[in-house]
Amino acid sequence: MHEVKNRLSIIPLGGVNEIGKNMYVIQYDDDIIIVDCGSKFPDESLLGIDLIVPDIAYLLENKEKVRGLVVTHGHEDHIGGIPYIIKQFNMPIYASRLTLGLIKGKLKEHRLLGTTALHQIDADSKVVLGSIPLSFFTTSHSIPDCLGIAFHTPQGTVVHTGDFKFDFTPVNDQFADIHKMAEIGKNGVLALLSESTNAERPGFTPSERLVGANILEAFINADGKIFISTFASNVHRLQQIFDAAEKTGRKVALAGRSMVNVVDVASTLGYLSIAANQLVELSEVNKYKNHEIVVLCTGSQGEPMAALGRIASGNHRQIGIAPGDTVIFASSPIPGNERNVARIVDNLFARKAKVIYGSATVTGMHVSGHASQEELKLMLTLMQPKYFIPIHGEYRMLHLHRILAESVGVNASNIFIVSNGDVVDFIGSEAMQERKVANGNTLVDGLGIGDVGNIVLRDRKVLSADGILIIVLTLGKSDNKIVSGPEVISRGFVFVKESEGLMEEIQRLTLDEIERLQEQYTKLNNHWGIYKQSIRDSIGKFLFAKTQRRPMILPIIIQV
Repeated sequence: MHEVKNRLSIIPLGGVNEIGKNMYVIQYDDDIIIVDCGSKFPDESLLGIDLIVPDIAYLLENKEKVRGLVVTHGHEDHIGGIPYIIKQFNMPIYASRLTLGLIKGKLKEHRLLGTTALHQIDADSKVVLGSIPLSFFTTSHSIPDCLGIAFHTPQGTVVHTGDFKFDFTPVNDQFADIHKMAEIGKNGVLALLSESTNAERPGFTPSERLVGANILEAFINADGKIFISTFASNVHRLQQIFDAAEKTGRKVALAGRSMVNVVDVASTLGYLSIAANQLVELSEVNKYKNHEIVVLCTGSQGEPMAALGRIASGNHRQIGIAPGDTVIFASSPIPGNERNVARIVDNLFARKAKVIYGSATVTGMHVSGHASQEELKLMLTLMQPKYFIPIHGEYRMLHLHRILAESVGVNASNIFIVSNGDVVDFIGSEAMQERKVANGNTLVDGLGIGDVGNIVLRDRKVLSADGILIIVLTLGKSDNKIVSGPEVISRGFVFVKESEGLMEEIQRLTLDEIERLQEQYTKLNNHWGIYKQSIRDSIGKFLFAKTQRRPMILPIIIQV
């Protein structure tokens, strides 16, 4: 392809038409800057997969052009993929103090901390990456130290909002810098990339401070132990929980690895204020009376192996629910997690706990960290972009954000709803969307990164649905005659002792197929594949006719 000079390109590699694994590329000629590198959890169809991270095939193809990774804030859907991407190629990382602290923890866990260049930035920082100067502005969200980014390219300024809302009474007094946003807009914004998570919600998102009063009231009214579950990274919420615990004379114990990690980092860096001796080990909880304890735990989204899920099912080795204990869900279920949350709520009620759960507007235990419609319009009005690209949301959210942009004066023809991998090019400050780059998901399975593809997932689905049938037989090396077998082993297909007739029929059919093959091929050499495929085909057709199931059939032929 002919190289176009002075071309500015915006390329989402994750985070549009989906929630999670955010990654965006800003490229001007030979300079590539990456914004965020998140992860998301798999759905039930991705059997055995631990995590999904962005596909960086395009970045690997242009490795020498990458100037750095700039991170807007410390949520998992913006930093969770960093260790996996850094393993494939190193690059300097720029992030605010708390965000950098959380990233350091991840890099240390993956033994990458000493080999990665980390640069701390804030709203007043000035950074130049390649030929592109960057400036930053403070935004409000459900975690401290959030930044929006302005890329001052030769084509014009591109603004990435990060996740934001306009909280005019923030818990940590980090106020959104509306004046700086207005100044950036006054100087001219070529393109705005703005998050769309709450584009369906009218009005303004309530302040996080409202949650603190409701948490305190619930703590005052609780008799036994209190279990409260929220997102570990919502440091503002954690602070209000510690404050309510202190005011009601309760100690706080932490349950869940991510909760322990975030509290450790946030308190060490001064983002969490915890009273002396207020934090106790989970193993020490039984030393205190029930009304003296709060257990702050992970599992607000119904994850069965998270702390709350194990506590609710009675499988936690250190702590349990007693009748009369209070359990608070200080979060709302992410779409798709409702059934898992309901299952845990049922388990809690079965243990005679008092459970505060459900819609955040009813319980008052949660407010969103994302801008609702009026705040999205305010951001658009402050920035006054010529072009607009809604990001960070599913298609309906992007579409509704487009309508909001039109309502505040953005030209409809200057709004691009894109998918991951779509490229919006700017040449002479005019935009077009005519090309794509390779894009998909990179699946993390244990220590493997990207080594599980469609074929492996297909095999896992077959195994999970119909099981596996292993047929083992031994043939003589000199005469190709059967020495032993066939032995039939079933796992997840049928119970052998109750299906002896079926097993005998499989053995007979295998013997018939071997005899047929022996007449055609007098020697086994170079015909292993034919033997195995013939056995698969004949046994597969028989089993489907008999059982309407298609187990994975694995013939094993040993030559002696």
